[in-house]
Amino acid sequence: MKKYKLNEITMMQYIMFNSGMAVSFAFIDIPTIMANKAGTDGWIPILIGGLVTMLASVIIIQLMKRYPDGTLFDLLTHYVGRWAGITVAAIFTIYFLLFSYVGIVYTVRLIKGRLLIETPAILILVMLMIPTYTIARSGLRIIGRYAEFVVFISLYIPFIYIYTYKNMHPLFLLPILKDGWQPVLSAVPSTFFGYIGFVSSIILYPFLKNKKQASAAILISNGLTMLAYLFITLVCFVSLSPDESMKIHQPTIYVLKSIELSFIEQVEGLFIAFYTFIFSMSWIPTLFMMAFSFTWIIRKQDHRPTLRAVIALIVVSMLFFFPTYDQLLTLIKLSSLLVAMKCVSNWKRY
Repeated sequence: MKKYKLNEITMMQYIMFNSGMAVSFAFIDIPTIMANKAGTDGWIPILIGGLVTMLASVIIIQLMKRYPDGTLFDLLTHYVGRWAGITVAAIFTIYFLLFSYVGIVYTVRLIKGRLLIETPAILILVMLMIPTYTIARSGLRIIGRYAEFVVFISLYIPFIYIYTYKNMHPLFLLPILKDGWQPVLSAVPSTFFGYIGFVSSIILYPFLKNKKQASAAILISNGLTMLAYLFITLVCFVSLSPDESMKIHQPTIYVLKSIELSFIEQVEGLFIAFYTFIFSMSWIPTLFMMAFSFTWIIRKQDHRPTLRAVIALIVVSMLFFFPTYDQLLTLIKLSSLLVAMKCVSNWKRY
């Protein structure tokens, strides 16, 4: 019997997992990040970053084929020793904890700042954590079904931005490469934090029902993520002037202000409310993977005690410290750098 048979996921769920986690809150801010790094050429680093992560993902899958019924932790334990598996598992535990924490705080800040201004942040957090635990405690198969549900009900998003076509000016993108390749290439590393899929694939691979589809699934997943980032970045760049693209906070939401509907006063408010489902993909799967990594270290099967403890810790910590957007960005850069360095050092062993 396979070690993770009871939590096997389909190829579709695997794709939705990786793509949903990657898009989540990065979809909101990536146009500004790219504009500040490479100006109106910021869409080019997204393409390059997507291709690089696709290559990295395929390499990861090829490594995982050496131990198809186990995670990277099992692979390292088998070939190097348990100390190597524990080290990497600990790093991934920290990484997924930081990523989920950033996603939770970002969402709470956005909901409080734009929808529920008078509602205490801690109350919003508790309301989010109750369904989070309900879904995450049920295992990867249930989370996979939730990921499918979230992605399918979010297919309306591209059509919303069609209504902004009156304010689009494609000439804002010209000339291409006006400052050369240097700003473009320097912006590429900033795209990697948005491609979490190649990291999560390390955890999800042994749960995939048909592992022969892993390479195709991760390429499709990263391709969808790249197209989503490319789409929203281009929409923002042609809807806002070059100066506005660099200065406006959360341009993905800002451009929706140009939509006027007789039956809705604020389209962006409705967008945020529905987008909360996608936001949840930044912390529900990653909280599970964090708990999974930690329980692997302590050799336990049940991830629920760890999950309850971490959720309680997050809620209590919010009473004393509520990070700003700049601090959240620093956290995600730190966690991404931490995992990247460790993965490279371990892949060199093979």
